[in-house]
Amino acid sequence: MIDKQILKLREELNNSIINGEDYETIYKISVELDELIAEYYKKETSK
Repeated sequence: MIDKQILKLREELNNSIINGEDYETIYKISVELDELIAEYYKKETSK
């Protein structure tokens, strides 16, 4: 589940960069992506 969210946000981030979105939008998506990746690794390492 979380890996699908990561892929979706990564695609959204890439599209935002390609489309020249403003910095605030790109930064917001980037932070959300970082948080999901950290959560994913935390869950993976606790197995």
